[in-house]
Amino acid sequence: MKRTTMPTEPVPGAAPGAVPGGCAPDGPATLLVIAKEPVPGRVKTRLTPPYTPREAARLAEAALADTLRTVLKVPARRRVLVLSGRPGPWLPGGFEVVPQAEGGLDERIAAAFARCAGPALLLGMDTPQLTPELLAPATGPDSWPERTAWFGPARDGGFWALGLTDPDPALVRGVPMSTSGTGRAQRERLTRAGLTVRELPVLTDMDTVRDAERIAAETTGGRFPAVYAAVRRRAAP
Repeated sequence: MKRTTMPTEPVPGAAPGAVPGGCAPDGPATLLVIAKEPVPGRVKTRLTPPYTPREAARLAEAALADTLRTVLKVPARRRVLVLSGRPGPWLPGGFEVVPQAEGGLDERIAAAFARCAGPALLLGMDTPQLTPELLAPATGPDSWPERTAWFGPARDGGFWALGLTDPDPALVRGVPMSTSGTGRAQRERLTRAGLTVRELPVLTDMDTVRDAERIAAETTGGRFPAVYAAVRRRAAP
């Protein structure tokens, strides 16, 4: 997949720093969203059954679209979608799109950080309940003193956000991913490197049907609650 740059030029007459699609003004960090194209059978397979692969993909698409819309509302130096697959109509303007690297998730995250100069905050696609307020501690002008990391733990033992003042790929490469100990291992890697680890709130990321139910109950606005309600009605006995 070729690198695609979505529109980021200022809108005539808009406030300084504004970009198309209602983006927030410039901030100190690059915001990365690492995601898969929501193709049935390739995403959220743990939701099937009771949902069909198409329904699971609809939930994944809604979660990703809501995450991207939230990122547009947060001050950022750059906004980058690190994508496995191809962009679709769910992608708003204001993002650069780059392909994911080959290898395991640790290698793909490490490669995403390697593209960045200066502070970078990486997010997943499975937390549509995310809001600008939840991200505010890590996106303000004073959020990135030297040798700082930001860590957003997930309830399943992983993490939904990882931020590095100096985005060194070695801080991620080799960390075992997609286990109940991933978050602990990643945090240990950061502290052993002498970084000060700052906390973001604990969130549920969407892996199971119960996760989806909990997230829909916690989410206000956006696409995810409505899509979840429609899918659940279809699956009800």
